[in-house]
Amino acid sequence: MERDERPPSGGGGGGGSAGFLEPPAALPPPPRNGFCQDELAELDPGTISVPDDRAEQRTCLICGDRATGLHYGIISCEGCKGFFKRSICNKRVYRCSRDKNCVMSRKQRNRCQYCRLLKCLQMGMNRKAIREDGMPGGRNKSIGPVQISEEEIERIMSGQEFEEEANHWINHGDSDHSSPGNRASESNQPSPGSTLSSSRSVELNGFMAFREQYMGMSVPPHYQYIPHLFSYSGHSPLLPPQARSLDPQSYSLIHQLLSAEDLEPLGTPMLIEDGYAVTQAELFALLCRLADELLFRQIAWIKKLPFFCELSIKDYTCLLSSTWQELILLSSLTVYSKQIFGELADVTAKYSPSDEELHRFSDEGMEVIERLIYLYHKFHQLKVSNEEYACMKAINFLNQDIRGLTSASQLEQLNKRYWYICQDFTEYKYTHQPNRFPDLMMCLPEIRYIAGKMVNVPLEQLPLLFKVVLHSCKTSVGKE
Repeated sequence: MERDERPPSGGGGGGGSAGFLEPPAALPPPPRNGFCQDELAELDPGTISVPDDRAEQRTCLICGDRATGLHYGIISCEGCKGFFKRSICNKRVYRCSRDKNCVMSRKQRNRCQYCRLLKCLQMGMNRKAIREDGMPGGRNKSIGPVQISEEEIERIMSGQEFEEEANHWINHGDSDHSSPGNRASESNQPSPGSTLSSSRSVELNGFMAFREQYMGMSVPPHYQYIPHLFSYSGHSPLLPPQARSLDPQSYSLIHQLLSAEDLEPLGTPMLIEDGYAVTQAELFALLCRLADELLFRQIAWIKKLPFFCELSIKDYTCLLSSTWQELILLSSLTVYSKQIFGELADVTAKYSPSDEELHRFSDEGMEVIERLIYLYHKFHQLKVSNEEYACMKAINFLNQDIRGLTSASQLEQLNKRYWYICQDFTEYKYTHQPNRFPDLMMCLPEIRYIAGKMVNVPLEQLPLLFKVVLHSCKTSVGKE
C-alpha cells in the first residue's frame, strides 16, 4: 500500500525521501510492513506433500493459504512452514505492537510475526520435528501435531525456553536434543541459531567445514572455539581473553567492504544563520535532501560490493527496496552520527512546532522516539568501528527472507559469511568485551523494527520527531 500524503506546504521543495520516508520514484516503494516480508517457500524433502488434486481442497491452518502438505505435524502452506522453521532454528523472539490477537490470513500474515508464530504453536506445529541444523528434511517424518500448555507457549514466545535448552545443553551435552541417527550427520554444521558447549564456544568439528564453505579457506588450528551470539551471559563465568590473530581472509573481506563505503562527510548543507527560525516545511525539505543523498550513497555502495556479480539485478532491487530505510538508519547512527546529531540537531533546534502539531503527535511516533533514543545510546556506548559498521550493514542487507528473491539460498550463505567475519573481527580486536558481538547483532532487529514503524508515522510529524530525538540525544550526551 503506497502513501499518498503530500509534504507540508509552504517553503522549500526538496523532493525525494525524508530521512526514513519514501525512496525516489525510480525505486519501487517499500512495503508498509517494513521487516515483516513474506517468507520464501522452502521445499523440504522431509515433509509430506499433498497431491495437487487434494492440495486444492486443503487450506493452511495458520493463514488459510493453499496447503502443500503436512509440515511439522499440521497441514500448512510453504510460507508458514518456512517461517516456523526459521523462527525456531534461529531462536527468534518477536513483539506484537497490538493486543497479541492479530488476524492471520494470506494477505495479513506478514504484519505480525509474533502472532504468526503464536498461532503456529497453538495449532500444534511441532518444533521437535525440525532438524537441529536447520537443513532441509524433517527430524522424524512420522511425528504429528502436539498440544502444549499456555505456559510453555509463553516460554517459547519470550525466549525463556531457548535459554533453558541452551543451559541444559551446556550442562549435559546434546544427547537430549539430537535424534537417533542424526547426531553424526546433522550436528556438524552450526548456524547462527545453534548453541554452545560447556566452554561457551562451538567445537571445531563442523565449523571447519562451515567456515571453509563461507569464507573460502580452512580454519587455522587456533580457531577451535568460536563463541556464539546466544551463548553469552553476563552472570556466567567466561574464559579469560587470550591473545589471537585475525584470520587473513577475514581481514581481506572486511577491507573489501570498507572500500565500497563512502565515509566522506555528507554534502547536504546543514548550516543556517543565527537567529533564523526554521519552518516545518523547510525542515521537511532538508530531511528529504539528506535522505536523497544517503539513499544514493547506498545505491553506489551496492555496485562496489565484493559479491556484486554473484546476484541478479532483480535481487538487488528487491533487497534495496526492502532495506533502504534500515541502511539509512544504521549509517545515521554510526558513521554519519556526528553530522546528524551535531549539525542537523542544530537546525532542528531552530524549529518551533505549533501547539496543534504537538497535540496531534501520534502514539506510534512516540514509540519510534523512545526506541531511537535507546538505540542511539546503545551505539554511542559501543562506539561502533567502521569495520563493524560495514559488516553489520552487509548482514542486514543480505536478508534472505525478503519476498521476490530468486537466490535466497545464496543470500543466506553470503549473510553467514559476513556474520562469522564480524564475529571474528570483534573477538580479535575487543578481547576484553566478550559481549560485544552479540550486542552488535541485537541492534539489527531493533533497527528493522524501528524502520518498519516509521513508515506509519505521518509525514507532517517527522520534523517534530527528528527535533525531539536529536535534542534528547545531544543533550544527554553533553551531560556525560
